Amino acid sequence: MNNNSQLSTLNSPLVLVTGGTGYIGSHTVVELQQSGYEVVIVDNLSNSNIEVLDGITRITGIKPQFEQVDCCDYQKLADVFNKHKGIKAVIHFAASKAVGESVEKPLLYYRNNLQSLINLLEIMIANNAPNLVFSSSCTVYGQPDVLPVTEDAPVKPAMSPYGNTKQIDEEIIRDTAYSGAPLKSILLRYFNPIGAHPSAEIGELPIGVPQNLVPFITQTAIGLRKELSVFGKDYNTPDGSCIRDYINVVDLAKAHVIAIERLLENRAADKVETFNIGTGRGLSVLELVNIFQQATGATLPYRITGRREGDIEQVWANPHKANNVLGWTAKETIEDTLRSAWRWEQKIRRQ
Repeated sequence: MNNNSQLSTLNSPLVLVTGGTGYIGSHTVVELQQSGYEVVIVDNLSNSNIEVLDGITRITGIKPQFEQVDCCDYQKLADVFNKHKGIKAVIHFAASKAVGESVEKPLLYYRNNLQSLINLLEIMIANNAPNLVFSSSCTVYGQPDVLPVTEDAPVKPAMSPYGNTKQIDEEIIRDTAYSGAPLKSILLRYFNPIGAHPSAEIGELPIGVPQNLVPFITQTAIGLRKELSVFGKDYNTPDGSCIRDYINVVDLAKAHVIAIERLLENRAADKVETFNIGTGRGLSVLELVNIFQQATGATLPYRITGRREGDIEQVWANPHKANNVLGWTAKETIEDTLRSAWRWEQKIRRQ
């Protein structure tokens, strides 16, 4: 928090973080605590591990309050607000998030990602907790007509049920805010979070086969997987593989803290604001593979396979609005970010 912030007059604002033991959530909890916020985590542990709390505690010296609750359970979520009085703001991460899995299990995604948000908004309004930072995604843009993509780009028909749930969730938030309900929200549309905390105390820890690229890279490099599958080499890109904007997870976490502060200080320009959180640089899958090998010295066996349904060809951010309005900038290099992911992988395999 800024020393000159109006928040300095408040006593440790209480922030609820749903999905707070997950990958992005846990890194955000660290940044919140290090910025002086008190945190309550809500997570059903369906895609995370309770031991993440120990990693957060080792980094910050503070053990966050934790409630094992599914946000789709209205009464149990309401009980959290009743138990922890004075929640000022919420960061909502709790969602199923794998593009490929959403194509295979669309009903799971619609039930979880929509019902959890509807429950949360109703309970926030009932408990006078009007500030929401929502974990959105660049998938709402589909395949953009113009790159890099700005916040003014049209929201296109989603290419996966996961992407569609993010579009619908954004609409639910806007409709609620503009209905006259006491709600202010910042939608953070982020690109591809990768890496781990520099302490190697927390990082991405997928359950089962990884759905994201970098954990599959590190698991392959350490010998847990036979080889990395690169989905498609016939896209209209320089090397034929998909292009993404890869952002360091700690940089991303810091954007959430800035957004919370903006809401609590009533500095938002509208009831709902939207920001792209990315680096502004697009890297192909094959480029990322090569940079990982050069940065870490590890050998990475891979093979080209067919395209994966639901994948967008190429997308990367124009982050100027986040840079200029939020005052947030991605700072970590791709090499350091990949090295942090590798250190995390090496650490968890030694345990």
